[in-house]
Amino acid sequence: MESTLENTVQQKIFEIRGKKILLDFDLAELYDVENRSLKQSVKRNLDRFPEDFMFTLNKTEWQELITNCDKLPETVKFSPVPPFAFTEQGVAMLSSILKSKKAIQVNIAIMRAFVFMRQFAFTHKELSEKLTALETLADKQFKDIFEALNYLLEKDKVQRGQLQRKKIGFVINSKFKTK
Repeated sequence: MESTLENTVQQKIFEIRGKKILLDFDLAELYDVENRSLKQSVKRNLDRFPEDFMFTLNKTEWQELITNCDKLPETVKFSPVPPFAFTEQGVAMLSSILKSKKAIQVNIAIMRAFVFMRQFAFTHKELSEKLTALETLADKQFKDIFEALNYLLEKDKVQRGQLQRKKIGFVINSKFKTK
Protein backbone atom coordinates (compact mmCIF):
# COMPACT_ATOMS: atom_id res chain seq x y z
CA MET A 1 0.00 0.00 0.00
CA GLU A 2 2.80 2.43 0.92
CA SER A 3 4.52 2.24 -2.47
CA THR A 4 1.18 2.95 -4.19
CA LEU A 5 0.64 5.90 -1.87
CA GLU A 6 4.18 7.12 -2.55
CA ASN A 7 3.59 6.88 -6.32
CA THR A 8 0.35 8.82 -5.93
CA VAL A 9 2.16 11.48 -3.92
CA GLN A 10 4.95 11.75 -6.51
CA GLN A 11 2.37 12.44 -9.22
CA LYS A 12 0.93 15.30 -7.18
CA ILE A 13 4.23 17.10 -6.62
CA PHE A 14 4.74 20.18 -8.79
CA GLU A 15 7.58 22.64 -9.14
CA ILE A 16 6.63 26.28 -8.63
CA ARG A 17 9.01 29.14 -7.84
CA GLY A 18 11.86 26.64 -8.04
CA LYS A 19 10.42 24.59 -5.16
CA LYS A 20 8.80 21.17 -5.11
CA ILE A 21 5.32 21.63 -3.67
CA LEU A 22 2.05 19.89 -2.91
CA LEU A 23 -1.22 21.80 -3.27
CA ASP A 24 -3.74 22.07 -0.45
CA PHE A 25 -6.56 20.20 -2.22
CA ASP A 26 -4.24 17.27 -3.03
CA LEU A 27 -3.11 17.13 0.58
CA ALA A 28 -6.72 17.26 1.77
CA GLU A 29 -7.52 14.32 -0.50
CA LEU A 30 -4.50 12.36 0.74
CA TYR A 31 -5.31 13.10 4.39
CA ASP A 32 -8.96 12.28 3.75
CA VAL A 33 -10.17 15.62 5.13
CA GLU A 34 -12.13 18.47 3.57
CA ASN A 35 -9.97 21.09 1.91
CA ARG A 36 -11.85 23.74 3.85
CA SER A 37 -10.88 22.05 7.14
CA LEU A 38 -7.24 21.78 6.12
CA LYS A 39 -7.12 25.48 5.18
CA GLN A 40 -8.82 26.47 8.44
CA SER A 41 -6.27 24.48 10.44
CA VAL A 42 -3.44 26.16 8.59
CA LYS A 43 -4.94 29.65 9.01
CA ARG A 44 -5.30 29.04 12.76
CA ASN A 45 -1.58 28.19 12.89
CA LEU A 46 -0.09 30.62 10.35
CA ASP A 47 2.92 31.30 12.57
CA ARG A 48 4.03 27.69 11.88
CA PHE A 49 4.06 28.27 8.11
CA PRO A 50 6.61 30.85 7.00
CA GLU A 51 6.93 31.65 3.27
CA ASP A 52 9.49 28.86 2.70
CA PHE A 53 7.05 26.30 4.19
CA MET A 54 3.83 27.44 2.57
CA PHE A 55 2.72 30.17 0.18
CA THR A 56 -0.40 31.05 -1.76
CA LEU A 57 -0.12 30.77 -5.53
CA ASN A 58 -0.60 34.07 -7.28
CA LYS A 59 -3.27 34.24 -9.99
CA THR A 60 -0.73 33.93 -12.82
CA GLU A 61 0.85 30.79 -11.31
CA TRP A 62 -2.59 29.31 -10.68
CA GLN A 63 -3.76 30.00 -14.26
CA GLU A 64 -0.53 28.55 -15.66
CA LEU A 65 -0.94 25.42 -13.55
CA ILE A 66 -4.55 25.00 -14.68
CA THR A 67 -3.51 25.46 -18.31
CA ASN A 68 -0.55 23.08 -18.20
CA CYS A 69 -1.89 20.37 -15.93
CA ASP A 70 -4.74 18.26 -17.17
CA LYS A 71 -4.86 16.04 -14.08
CA LEU A 72 -6.31 18.68 -11.77
CA PRO A 73 -9.81 17.93 -10.48
CA GLU A 74 -12.56 19.87 -12.25
CA THR A 75 -13.87 21.19 -8.93
CA VAL A 76 -10.66 23.12 -8.22
CA LYS A 77 -9.97 24.36 -11.76
CA PHE A 78 -12.75 26.92 -11.51
CA SER A 79 -12.10 27.97 -7.93
CA PRO A 80 -11.67 31.74 -7.66
CA VAL A 81 -9.29 31.29 -4.71
CA PRO A 82 -5.74 30.16 -5.55
CA PRO A 83 -4.55 27.19 -3.46
CA PHE A 84 -1.90 27.01 -0.78
CA ALA A 85 1.36 25.43 -1.92
CA PHE A 86 3.25 23.42 0.73
CA THR A 87 6.96 22.69 0.49
CA GLU A 88 8.44 19.58 2.06
CA GLN A 89 8.96 21.46 5.33
CA GLY A 90 5.39 22.74 5.20
CA VAL A 91 4.07 19.21 4.81
CA ALA A 92 6.16 18.14 7.79
CA MET A 93 4.70 21.04 9.78
CA LEU A 94 1.18 19.89 8.81
CA SER A 95 1.86 16.68 10.72
CA SER A 96 1.98 18.72 13.93
CA ILE A 97 -1.50 20.10 13.18
CA LEU A 98 -3.22 17.01 11.72
CA LYS A 99 -2.76 14.17 14.17
CA SER A 100 -4.92 11.34 12.86
CA LYS A 101 -3.42 7.89 12.08
CA LYS A 102 -4.12 8.48 8.39
CA ALA A 103 -2.30 11.84 8.52
CA ILE A 104 0.76 10.16 10.06
CA GLN A 105 0.85 7.44 7.38
CA VAL A 106 0.38 9.95 4.59
CA ASN A 107 3.10 12.22 6.00
CA ILE A 108 5.55 9.32 6.06
CA ALA A 109 4.71 8.52 2.43
CA ILE A 110 5.07 12.18 1.44
CA MET A 111 8.47 12.49 3.12
CA ARG A 112 9.63 9.32 1.35
CA ALA A 113 8.38 10.68 -1.99
CA PHE A 114 10.28 13.95 -1.50
CA VAL A 115 13.45 12.03 -0.54
CA PHE A 116 13.08 9.77 -3.59
CA MET A 117 12.65 12.76 -5.90
CA ARG A 118 15.68 14.49 -4.37
CA GLN A 119 17.80 11.34 -4.85
CA PHE A 120 16.53 10.96 -8.41
CA ALA A 121 17.38 14.58 -9.21
CA PHE A 122 20.86 14.15 -7.72
CA THR A 123 21.45 10.94 -9.67
CA HIS A 124 20.13 12.59 -12.83
CA LYS A 125 22.52 15.53 -12.35
CA GLU A 126 25.43 13.16 -11.75
CA LEU A 127 24.50 11.14 -14.85
CA SER A 128 24.18 14.30 -16.92
CA GLU A 129 27.65 15.46 -15.84
CA LYS A 130 29.13 12.05 -16.72
CA LEU A 131 27.47 12.10 -20.16
CA THR A 132 28.83 15.58 -20.84
CA ALA A 133 32.33 14.43 -19.92
CA LEU A 134 31.93 11.34 -22.10
CA GLU A 135 30.72 13.45 -25.04
CA THR A 136 33.77 15.71 -24.74
CA LEU A 137 36.07 12.71 -24.68
CA ALA A 138 34.17 11.03 -27.52
CA ASP A 139 34.27 14.22 -29.63
CA LYS A 140 38.06 14.27 -29.35
CA GLN A 141 38.36 10.56 -30.14
CA PHE A 142 35.89 10.75 -33.04
CA LYS A 143 37.74 13.76 -34.44
CA ASP A 144 40.90 11.65 -34.59
CA ILE A 145 38.98 8.79 -36.21
CA PHE A 146 37.38 11.09 -38.81
CA GLU A 147 40.75 12.63 -39.64
CA ALA A 148 42.23 9.15 -40.16
CA LEU A 149 39.25 8.10 -42.32
CA ASN A 150 39.51 11.28 -44.42
CA TYR A 151 43.22 10.67 -44.92
CA LEU A 152 42.55 7.10 -46.07
CA LEU A 153 39.76 8.24 -48.42
CA GLU A 154 41.98 10.91 -49.98
CA LYS A 155 44.79 8.40 -50.38
CA ASP A 156 42.36 5.96 -52.03
CA LYS A 157 41.11 8.65 -54.44
CA VAL A 158 44.67 9.48 -55.43
CA GLN A 159 45.40 5.81 -56.12
CA ARG A 160 42.28 5.46 -58.29
CA GLY A 161 43.13 8.60 -60.23
CA GLN A 162 40.05 10.50 -59.09
CA LEU A 163 42.10 13.43 -57.86
CA GLN A 164 44.35 15.43 -60.12
CA ARG A 165 47.89 14.84 -59.12
CA LYS A 166 50.62 17.13 -60.15
CA LYS A 167 52.37 15.28 -62.91
CA ILE A 168 56.07 15.13 -62.90
CA GLY A 169 58.35 14.57 -65.84
CA PHE A 170 58.29 15.68 -69.47
CA VAL A 171 54.87 16.57 -70.94
CA ILE A 172 54.40 16.47 -74.71
CA ASN A 173 52.46 19.33 -76.15
CA SER A 174 49.67 17.89 -78.33
CA LYS A 175 50.39 20.32 -81.25
CA PHE A 176 53.76 18.96 -81.92
CA LYS A 177 53.06 15.28 -81.49
CA THR A 178 55.11 13.07 -83.73
CA LYS A 179 54.12 9.73 -85.07
